[in-house]
Amino acid sequence: MAKTIAIGKQDFREMIIGKYFYIDKTAFIKEWWENGDDVTLITRPRRFGKTLTMSMTEQFFSVKYAGCRKVFEKLNIWKEEKYQNLQGTYPVISLSFAGIKENTYAKTRQSICQLLVNLYADHRFLLEGEILAEVEKDFFERVSAKMDDITAVFALYQLSGYLSRYYGKKVIILLDEYDTPMQEAYVNGYWDEFVPFSRSLFNHTFKTNPYLERAVMTGVTRVSKESIFSDLNNLKVITTTSNMYETVFGFTEDEVFYALEQFGMQDKMADVKQWYDGFRFGTHENIYNPWSIINFLKFKELKTFWANTSSNQLIDKLMRKNGIGTMYIMEDLLNGGSFYAQIDEEIIFSQLDDDIDAVWSLLLVGGYLKVSGFRKNKRYQKDYIFSLTNMEVRSVFDKMVKSWFSLKEYKYHDFSDALLSGNIEFMNEYLNAVANETFSYFDTGSNVLAFKKSENFYHGFILGLIADLRELYYITSNRESGKGRYDVMMEPRNPDTDDGIILEFKVLESETERALCDTVQSALSQIISKNYILNLEIKGISKDRIRIYGFAFQGKKVLINGGPIQELLMESGE
Repeated sequence: MAKTIAIGKQDFREMIIGKYFYIDKTAFIKEWWENGDDVTLITRPRRFGKTLTMSMTEQFFSVKYAGCRKVFEKLNIWKEEKYQNLQGTYPVISLSFAGIKENTYAKTRQSICQLLVNLYADHRFLLEGEILAEVEKDFFERVSAKMDDITAVFALYQLSGYLSRYYGKKVIILLDEYDTPMQEAYVNGYWDEFVPFSRSLFNHTFKTNPYLERAVMTGVTRVSKESIFSDLNNLKVITTTSNMYETVFGFTEDEVFYALEQFGMQDKMADVKQWYDGFRFGTHENIYNPWSIINFLKFKELKTFWANTSSNQLIDKLMRKNGIGTMYIMEDLLNGGSFYAQIDEEIIFSQLDDDIDAVWSLLLVGGYLKVSGFRKNKRYQKDYIFSLTNMEVRSVFDKMVKSWFSLKEYKYHDFSDALLSGNIEFMNEYLNAVANETFSYFDTGSNVLAFKKSENFYHGFILGLIADLRELYYITSNRESGKGRYDVMMEPRNPDTDDGIILEFKVLESETERALCDTVQSALSQIISKNYILNLEIKGISKDRIRIYGFAFQGKKVLINGGPIQELLMESGE
């Protein structure tokens, strides 16, 4: 009989004692222990069971849970007597940075200090008796939410020593979601301020700590060694491309299909695979997101579960900042395409603004992209083939794109509806409202050197506005047709009922154009003179079913004009 599905439970003991649905991952305990690494950093996407695994590890090793042997008796780890004898025999320090999502350095530092205060409060029994010297008791009492940096960065080091002396054994330290405050520091602009504090904390805790037996850290990203882990040469890093712990985090296809059978939903295997499969860790393909599968088993509905667990703030910021380059690729990805890029799983936050490959690497480790192969480029380096992971991830990006253009007065699809109907008046009204509310001085360029960059920004922006037309049109950008390269071509999937459309974008050139109307006319003339409609005609779309539009921009001012190409040709006398 299938067990009850419990959503959001992250306490291992509660999961097992309550007899809730659980896929046995206790083999991780043996694999990790026998590898013998001093400090292990494991990166996996959100909602892949990292916190539950850390809870399992704590409750297996910690002396605090020495009386919980029954929790493990029916699980895989209990098959070996050696591990039965290990259960509940080590002092364990366990903490999580998952909830540290502050918008300033001061608040972040205070939140970390409060976590340390809570740890010390849990171990106040150490103050009893003669285990600690008076000077150590003084340090214990100095640990507070407002403690100085020296006390804060030494807090875990000191607590390790106290516990080691008390129990006669070195400690195990477990730090879950170590990189959450780092991502917040980057997004909110206090990265440089946060790095020295976190580097000192990690160095004293994991590198120069003689009381440390083993440690595990989990997170989504592998933050660069130079910025955070510069002194940790004892760190074993396990990323999504590493072969170790391949099936510990996430569900394998066999596990998912078995669960579907247990819940009487074996007829949903193909649908579940399309929606939630696509992750790959090391050499193991067909890994599924546990959060999505558990929710599907409970609610029996194919929908977006994983994407709704985060604001995707970091991803949103990066996609916005990288402009047209990412928009071109997003366009192809949302149409089921792929692209080539290089991978560097060591994230250097300072490079994310300028290095597009770093952005793709971040999307890979975050679970938004998957790698389906590679090729050798001219420099004999590996270019990996990236595509969206699955249907669920595609819906993430659809929602993200729509959020970029949300306004109180208008709906996201109002612009595309106006474009389809040829309502130029409303297109102008809508786009000027959007530009006034969302465009910034940086986006639109402030000088001649920024001219091309600003034109690319507008181009990418319009691509986002028409992204919801992919079901009706094949949308392509910057491709050859006629005597040049058009900006955007919309080839109807059903040419019998829908028009072909070409869009051209131009920023006003003050030296040659007096007003936006001149710029619009220049854009329309370019479409006609360079015969951009040729590709549509080759596809069998007659000239009377083709519309063209010129978009002129000057800062936050926009002017759109155009219409059926035959009418424009007649007006111009051609």
